[in-house]
Amino acid sequence: MRSDYKTVLTRLFSARLVFGLALFTVFFTQFAVLGQEGGPMPDEVPAEPGMAQNLLDQLMDGGPWLMIPLAALSFLAVVLIIFYTFTIRQGSVVSDKFMNAADALIRKQDYLGLIAVCNRENECIARIVYKTLDFATKNPTASFDEVREVTEAEGTRQASILNNRISYLNDISRVAPMIGLFGTVIGMISAFKGMGEDPGVSHMKLAPGVAQALVTTATGLVVSIPCVIFYSIFRGKVQKLIAELEAAMTHIMALLAAQYKRANYRASARQQSNND
Repeated sequence: MRSDYKTVLTRLFSARLVFGLALFTVFFTQFAVLGQEGGPMPDEVPAEPGMAQNLLDQLMDGGPWLMIPLAALSFLAVVLIIFYTFTIRQGSVVSDKFMNAADALIRKQDYLGLIAVCNRENECIARIVYKTLDFATKNPTASFDEVREVTEAEGTRQASILNNRISYLNDISRVAPMIGLFGTVIGMISAFKGMGEDPGVSHMKLAPGVAQALVTTATGLVVSIPCVIFYSIFRGKVQKLIAELEAAMTHIMALLAAQYKRANYRASARQQSNND
């Protein structure tokens, strides 16, 4: 148990480290842009609270009505990354403790006891076994093929839940650039509209407006890129956990098949002895 907590904390630290490096890269890029625009370079400006305020003002120049949703998406992305770090792990899908208990109870044919264990555990394999045994106990005349269909259906549903859980992070990675691009388009329309209304405006004077319009696109990419990276990481973990879930299901069904064959053999032997 202690090693599991250490693993979770290590993954959480790695997630925060990668996200922090991404934010540091963005801030450094913003300061470099400020220096190239003719302002003082970051190393020439004394450390004071006004620097952070200037960066915030530059970000808000992209339009508060679009920057606020992007900030909300970035906050939601951080929350989801932390949540997935704690929840998407082997202990929440398949654990050795449950598999050992299920193996022992199935061999003893203590199906009611296994159902009670499934109710206490909050694992994907426990939900699958519960659905299987609940159907088998309520329908004693059902064949093993029918029981297996119930197991496969519940296994597919649990796998879909795991895949859909991380899809929210993928949705954020898709929506954030769209919001940023929308803000850029609105800013470009406004800049060119001003240029059309005042023919005396030169192209050089149009450049600051275009740069301001691109702030939302840059911010949307800043939110999207870490989401894509972490979505790929969690997707790989989910696929690995689904493979382990399928292996656990195969083991459980093999044990149940052996019990079904034994029960059918005993029933046929008893019927044959009665006929004799």
